[in-house]
Amino acid sequence: MPQQEQDQGQKQGALKRIFLLIPGILLCGVVTVISLGVQAIEERVFDHPYIEALVVAILLGMAVRTAWEPSERWRSGIAFSAKQLLEVAVMLLGASISFAAIVASGGLLIGAIAVTVVIMLAVTYGLSRILGLKTKLAILIACGNSICGNSAIAAVAPVIEADGDDIASSISFTAILGVLMVLGLPLLIPLLKLTATQYGILAGLTVYAVPQVLAATVPAGIVSTQIGTLVKLVRVLMLGPIVVGLSLFVARRRKAAGTAKEGAARAASISPFKLVPWFIIGFLVLAALRSFQLVPDIAIAPVTKTAAILTVVSMAALGLGVDVRVLSTVGGRVTAAVTLSLMLLLGLSIGLVHFFK
Repeated sequence: MPQQEQDQGQKQGALKRIFLLIPGILLCGVVTVISLGVQAIEERVFDHPYIEALVVAILLGMAVRTAWEPSERWRSGIAFSAKQLLEVAVMLLGASISFAAIVASGGLLIGAIAVTVVIMLAVTYGLSRILGLKTKLAILIACGNSICGNSAIAAVAPVIEADGDDIASSISFTAILGVLMVLGLPLLIPLLKLTATQYGILAGLTVYAVPQVLAATVPAGIVSTQIGTLVKLVRVLMLGPIVVGLSLFVARRRKAAGTAKEGAARAASISPFKLVPWFIIGFLVLAALRSFQLVPDIAIAPVTKTAAILTVVSMAALGLGVDVRVLSTVGGRVTAAVTLSLMLLLGLSIGLVHFFK
């Protein structure tokens, strides 16, 4: 009887925790619906979104947070949406990745893209630290600028346990420059006398999001769009090993800090499966299944759509947890770091495209 009572108490406690999450999740859901509506209007008017729903969600969430501070009733659901739902979204993205498409694009181009990403990660991180930004914020900016903008920031954030203010700062300024790149990059075609292939490579290397690559390359023709999308895909796939590497690095640092405090007796070896977060393992498993064609094509679209919606929900939650006053203290330095990094990436990419004649 006591065991039954204990089991019943545990079930009631679990149900209570679930009910406590509902208000905050619903609030994030409302912000998400509005944000997706804004993106749909953009697509109808301009044929593509200049500002994606996830950016609208975080900005709208910040606006709500500025006008109203959520009470304890809302916070648990908001926190759950910002962390757990984001981790699920990152895992689901693995189902849309196929390594075969990357191998088919050619070793030289793949190597050039990988080297560019690695160089820009190191340069952007170092530049951000020189400008006085915190380590986690510097990592977010480096990954966002070097890989795939908001998606990279959203994927890396839970791995390094970045707080909402750092995520909002990096995403907000990266999003602004992403839009400017879409609008300004086509101007370089006549200025630099770029061929369709060269411009496609340039767009794929410098523009943040895949929809933005499409928006930036459509004016240059179908060849630029195809090349730009391919290069962007290779660049996005760099996110997998980068996130895994960061998770291993963070876990080992945490382990080292623990042994320093608790003594050498605690310095036991740790399995890689314990070092890598569950959602990263899930990401790699789904990517492998997709590469071996064990994930049916019909499932890709709904899985990708689900991941995108969950990401928007998480960004709404992050916005609802952001104190705008914190953004104002780092705004100038973040803007400088993102802008300088983007200019360096653009210069490096222009040099690279002239190599691919």
